[in-house]
Amino acid sequence: MTKAEIVNEIVEKTGLEKTEVLTTIEAFMDSVKENLAKNENVYMRGFGSFVVKHRAEKTGRNISKNTTIVIPAHNIPAFKPAQTFVDKVKNNVKSK
Repeated sequence: MTKAEIVNEIVEKTGLEKTEVLTTIEAFMDSVKENLAKNENVYMRGFGSFVVKHRAEKTGRNISKNTTIVIPAHNIPAFKPAQTFVDKVKNNVKSK
């Protein structure tokens, strides 16, 4: 599902203007990105958490040149779904 499809679905469910919904979604995404950039986690009860995970420095291999490289420590964004979210997805499995 794309962002445009999400916007259209919300427009159908709420009756709001498409531009209002798009602006709201963009503002939400900007807010999450800004807070994660400041190393602040974003918690949404019943949905999940957007968190910053720290990766320590490690040694890697460049197999094409057969050399060792150092991968510096860095932070990455991650999403951890709430248990109710996980349960809903688990219970919605379709049989083949």
